[in-house]
Amino acid sequence: MRFGLFIPQGWKLDLVGIEPSEHWRTMLDLARYAEDGPFESIWVYDHFHTVPAPTEEATHEAWSLMAGFAAATSRVRLGQMCTSMGYRNPAYLAKVASTVDIISGGRVEMGIGAGWYEHEFRAYGYGFPRAGERLGMLDEGVQIMRQLWTTGTATLEGEHYQVDGAINRPLPLQEGGIPLWIAGGGERKTLRIAAKYAGYTNFDGAPEVFQHKSEVLAGHCREVGTDFDAIVRSANYNIMIGETEKDVQDRLAWARAQYEPLVPADKTAAFDKLYGSGLLVGTPEQLAERLTRMKGLGLEYTILHFLEAAHDRSGIDLFVKSVLPELAG
Repeated sequence: MRFGLFIPQGWKLDLVGIEPSEHWRTMLDLARYAEDGPFESIWVYDHFHTVPAPTEEATHEAWSLMAGFAAATSRVRLGQMCTSMGYRNPAYLAKVASTVDIISGGRVEMGIGAGWYEHEFRAYGYGFPRAGERLGMLDEGVQIMRQLWTTGTATLEGEHYQVDGAINRPLPLQEGGIPLWIAGGGERKTLRIAAKYAGYTNFDGAPEVFQHKSEVLAGHCREVGTDFDAIVRSANYNIMIGETEKDVQDRLAWARAQYEPLVPADKTAAFDKLYGSGLLVGTPEQLAERLTRMKGLGLEYTILHFLEAAHDRSGIDLFVKSVLPELAG
């Protein structure tokens, strides 16, 4: 199993209590910590407003961070989970990603999805197209990016996007273009788009859901004539790890204390859904057992978000020492 690490950027209220002047140093220190360790990749989210509710707390922009990390690291791969197609013109996005790939020496991953956070869409003036339209934008946008990354030009007269001889030079350094992670578990359209174009997928990591989505993806691959086994399946997890059950509860209590002053009372229940009852909440032995089960279901790549990482790396250290060796390789 391969592992990536989310860098705290504020979206999940994971920079609360740190002065804005210290945010970049904090993020960069953790990125370099990941680079010196066993993680294959570092990741950020492509969001503008915090969850589980919009607040005045910081949320740093994903592709600006990609460029910063590209210049400041040398080994780890660089991903977003996931870029929203509706937030940037796809030809422009392909150009940005190509430039970051050059800066990084060929280490960029393109996590891409249809987008879902209605408050952000509307607040930033993008409207909020119905789901079918957003998925159509995803399909056409991926086609444009693939053209630009492989041939250096793109032309598409689509329903949602029209490009006519867009030029992308230089090409990304990676042969065949930047790897595409199609994120989302929509069974009729998203997973079909993944079957057509993705090198990686990313969907719900709950065992029963993951198994079902994998079966749906396999069916689409058969229909469109692609190799299901060639697509790496990944999942993201919020993780709370402790040596003992008490340690786990202490971490959860700290996290709740971060959330409660900032999130409206009617939204605090979302905390338990995000952190308190997840698959990777527990002791090292419990987490190793659960991830081993997921590996047996075909999970090949796990991306971890430690809420406390900007303040305390002991949970990451514990995972690296006690869980990761059981699964890596």
